[in-house]
Amino acid sequence: MKLLDTIRHNMKSKIPWLLFCLLIQLHAQSQQILTLEECYSLANDNYSLIRQQELISKSAAYTVSNITKGILPQVILNAQATYQSDVTAIKISLPGLKFDAPSKDQYKAYADIAQPITELFTIRDQKELAEKNAEIQHQSVDVDLYKIRDRINQLYFGILLVDEQLSLNKLVTTDLEAGRKRVESAIQNGVDYKSSLDKIKAELIRNNQRAIELKSQRNACADMLGYFINKKIDGNTRVMTPPVLSLASTNNRPELKMFDNKHTSYALQERIVRNRNIPHVSIFLQAGAGKPNPLNMISNSFSPYYLGGLRLNWSLMNLYTGKNERSLLHLDRQSNDIQRELFLFNSKLIEKQQSNEIAKLNELLQSDDELVGLRTSVKQTSGIQLENGIITTNDYIREVNAEDQARQAKVLHQIQLLIAQYNLQNTAGN
Repeated sequence: MKLLDTIRHNMKSKIPWLLFCLLIQLHAQSQQILTLEECYSLANDNYSLIRQQELISKSAAYTVSNITKGILPQVILNAQATYQSDVTAIKISLPGLKFDAPSKDQYKAYADIAQPITELFTIRDQKELAEKNAEIQHQSVDVDLYKIRDRINQLYFGILLVDEQLSLNKLVTTDLEAGRKRVESAIQNGVDYKSSLDKIKAELIRNNQRAIELKSQRNACADMLGYFINKKIDGNTRVMTPPVLSLASTNNRPELKMFDNKHTSYALQERIVRNRNIPHVSIFLQAGAGKPNPLNMISNSFSPYYLGGLRLNWSLMNLYTGKNERSLLHLDRQSNDIQRELFLFNSKLIEKQQSNEIAKLNELLQSDDELVGLRTSVKQTSGIQLENGIITTNDYIREVNAEDQARQAKVLHQIQLLIAQYNLQNTAGN
């Protein structure tokens, strides 16, 4: 019996603890955790421009495939039926020899097969240009997607800042509740007035209104961020503070790769323009049947024939326009180089401004710790003084608010520092 009683006692003592652990586990499972890198990835997957990447790849594959088929034999099928008013006739009468005049209705069907030779050497540039243009289109989409990171940063760090301010708001509530208990005790002892308690209660209401405003701001930021990443963000979503960055000095923005690929494409286009001026040589074979035979006009019967050899085509029109086309490409290349230099100049200017902002915030944070410590010490002393009737309720509320402002400034500087670091990383493309 004693053993059963001991077991029952142990079970009763452990049940509350097991229930507590179960509640904690359920809360942890229901709490969604969100990171900044996850937001970047989800926004890229969700944003409509990302769908263009697949279309660009497919289009480039079809274009390159068509260009490659340009080196295959070119086959043209022809058929012709004519009736003519007169024909060539040999009106010579020789003994034992007769020349029949060809019919006025004539028929011909043949296939013209040509194997390009010159294109075997020029098609490589066309394929490379098609692939380079596809890369440029991909990078243009990447540039638009990269701009989303700035908006993600604003919304993500906005939620993070509000969460920190809500935590500080709870600390102020705790301090005011402590002050209310002291004032209630003083009123019961007859050393303070009800008006002092009303001041504390009014400050608690104001602080509660501040919490309502902060929650509304968080919901607004969460809704917009959730729209970007196609994921619901609610009050149970915990936004993780990203790590402090070790900033790199190199610039890896997708715009630079796009400028470089454009520069290469202009060189390829110039080669293609030059190749248009050269004669185009091909091997050809023409085979078919006709009445009369195109190669033997004396034969008036429907008979097969063929001929083959080398064919040369040389369009002199390209000699007139080639110089102007190369000049236009040269101007486009210069414009691209100027845009690249201007982009680097503006990026460097923004990086300097952001670096100066980071240096300023680091200096402010060094003094924030000392300021918060001093304000906390003064507030704690004022709490004791309020309890002993040395200071008024207004004095205590003022010191509570002063400590809160110091903490708010520190939290703001911390978040601003993270924003500046990640904006600088974004500007540098790292």
